Amino acid sequence: MSDDAISRNENRSTTPHNSAFHGYISGQWGNVQQPVAVERTQAPFCAERRRALSADFAGQTLVIPAGPMLVRSYDTHHPYRAHSAFTYYTGWGADTVPDSVLVLTPNGRDHDATMFYRFPAGRGTEEFYADADIGEFWVGPRPTPEDVAVELGIATKSLAELSGVLAKADSSWAMVREADSAVTDIVDIARGHCETRDDDLAVFQSEQRLVKDAFEISEIRLAVAATATGFDDVLATMPEVTAHSRGERLIEGTFNRRARAEGNNVGYETIAAAGTHACFLHWVRNDGPVRDGDLVLMDAGVEVESLYTADITRTFPANGRFTETQRLVYEAVLEAADAAFAIVKPGIVFREVHAAAMGIIARHVSEWGFLPVALDESLSESGQHHRRYMVHGTSHHLGLDVHDCPQARKEFYKDGIVREGMVFTIEPGLYFQVDDLTVPEHFRGIGVRIEDNILVTSTGAENLSIGIPRTADDVESWVRRLA
Repeated sequence: MSDDAISRNENRSTTPHNSAFHGYISGQWGNVQQPVAVERTQAPFCAERRRALSADFAGQTLVIPAGPMLVRSYDTHHPYRAHSAFTYYTGWGADTVPDSVLVLTPNGRDHDATMFYRFPAGRGTEEFYADADIGEFWVGPRPTPEDVAVELGIATKSLAELSGVLAKADSSWAMVREADSAVTDIVDIARGHCETRDDDLAVFQSEQRLVKDAFEISEIRLAVAATATGFDDVLATMPEVTAHSRGERLIEGTFNRRARAEGNNVGYETIAAAGTHACFLHWVRNDGPVRDGDLVLMDAGVEVESLYTADITRTFPANGRFTETQRLVYEAVLEAADAAFAIVKPGIVFREVHAAAMGIIARHVSEWGFLPVALDESLSESGQHHRRYMVHGTSHHLGLDVHDCPQARKEFYKDGIVREGMVFTIEPGLYFQVDDLTVPEHFRGIGVRIEDNILVTSTGAENLSIGIPRTADDVESWVRRLA
């Protein structure tokens, strides 16, 4: 057991450390029959991803850590989640053993992949029963190296061997630096003054992830389906929600329950914003009431076991009826979403999706008399007055991260060409703050966003979340039917 673990636990631990106890707890354990390991569906896809990575980094040692558990407070931790680059190249998702590291060592023009991870401790070790952070008596068993090798199709070595193996590497290097500071320190010492391509690796893996393979698309479909069920769950609890002083918390809890039942967790903090809170773009405090007459803006996504996530927003009237102004705003946002979707196909430039939505948003707020300038001037680069009411972008890529591929270069992302297999959001909105004097009083406090997950096909696009009600009439019927 580590000195750190001992020092953290010494004030509350009563675990004996004498030889009699150690001898007794180490013996008389039976064999537990485990399922036979089989190769995971994603393993061939991950192997292909590694081949593409290998070709671009020929002759270089690549280090991709999963990352450690992150401390929440003192000796409690946040729910563990492996680094996205690690999961992308290994296929190890929600069940990743913390602190694992994928190392690709040069073998001619190719690489040999090795998974370094913490092997099972064994009943005869003190770690097994005395280390509350990683001991298997505390946190559950770890898979055998044989099973990991079969499931992932990657050779395994004990994490204890990592430092020695890296010390012997004499090639140039690239690593995912932010994933694990302890591993970064080991690599920095081992590679000395060798050439490094850390930034190149960050960019490469982001851009490689821009186009999804068949496995990724199937997992995003699962995430969307689970998210749709979570939205239904929420609407079914609306009488309880509106009766509670912190109804937003009940919405959050109901959806998060579905996320844990159907997947690994939520893909990001659930936004459950009622009334004027819907005007705050990332309202995650979720501590307010949900009143009769409020609009509820719910932005949520289930992350499945493979760590792919959905990201969907629906705005609905708590009582099942839009007011006249609420419906006016809602239908303007829906028109913007539909206009953006209509242009999606391979060959367009990604930023054109945002421009299509903004054309509709700007036209509506101009017709309503909110702009201090003409429509054309607002739409110009030097204008953008309409963005007061929608300051965020319309689209972002989606996958292992809710804002996926974050380190891709601008010419491949915002200014990139849309390609078949890309998955991204379309999420226009309108938000009229309660104290916004540029709009009439009956608009103030209304916030609406509609967000869908879009798959680019060979000829156009598919709205993966089209099954969740979107039109004003359908949303009203949805709320009344379930609530």
